[in-house]
Amino acid sequence: MSTLKITTFQAYLFWENIDKNLQNLGLRLSWIREKTDLIVLPEMFSTGFSMNAEALAEEMGGKTMTWMQEQAEKYSCVVTGSLMIRENGKYYNRLIWMRPDGTYEKYDKRHLFGLGKEDDVYTPGKDKLFVELNGWRICPVICYDLRFPVWLRNTAPEYDMLLVVANWPERRSGHWKALVPARAIENQAYVVAVNRIGHDGNEVYHSGDSMCIDPNGGTVYYKPNDEDLYTFSISKDEVTKWRRALPFLKDGDDFGMAG
Repeated sequence: MSTLKITTFQAYLFWENIDKNLQNLGLRLSWIREKTDLIVLPEMFSTGFSMNAEALAEEMGGKTMTWMQEQAEKYSCVVTGSLMIRENGKYYNRLIWMRPDGTYEKYDKRHLFGLGKEDDVYTPGKDKLFVELNGWRICPVICYDLRFPVWLRNTAPEYDMLLVVANWPERRSGHWKALVPARAIENQAYVVAVNRIGHDGNEVYHSGDSMCIDPNGGTVYYKPNDEDLYTFSISKDEVTKWRRALPFLKDGDDFGMAG
């Protein structure tokens, strides 16, 4: 299939309250009235962007992953977002790509936000993730990763869509609104970027600004400030069209990341 239907949820998150977040998210998702292929939730959607991993991190297969599987089965689609995970004595900010049959893929955030002491608590990931959905090749990443174009570089090309889940603060929303379109243009891919809204427990405000940008830099969807559950469709034909019309990717520098 060349068309992908995506439901993004720019959600208000209750600070460090897993049960309340899962209850609220489940209620809001019940408003979905059309078939969708993918539901995208923000970074750390069950807790907010907290460093309190010792108290809040879950084991793999814990209540939040169980909830994700229930939602994926209920809506017959993939559900994705990140959460705190405890594994082998370490903590990870881990994105889960949950399928309706309960199988999943995972991606651990590569770039940890030093300004917020994330690198003091969590362990960085080492590997990219590429997933397939309805003929699309998708690269999911987490928030701060957006600032690092070498990590996100489309070299094969490897992906048709870059997916970013975030807790990006309003005080740096100008950066967000510049970087998301830049990643789409330079990689000639759709970028779907889903942020949260509201204040967190540190009184940091998040203005949302979730968006979908097409491979030519055009805006498919954009929403500031309000909680928003929105479903839209994107066409893989647009990726093909722009890569044929403007074959920039083949002229890229021949380099990669070491380590």
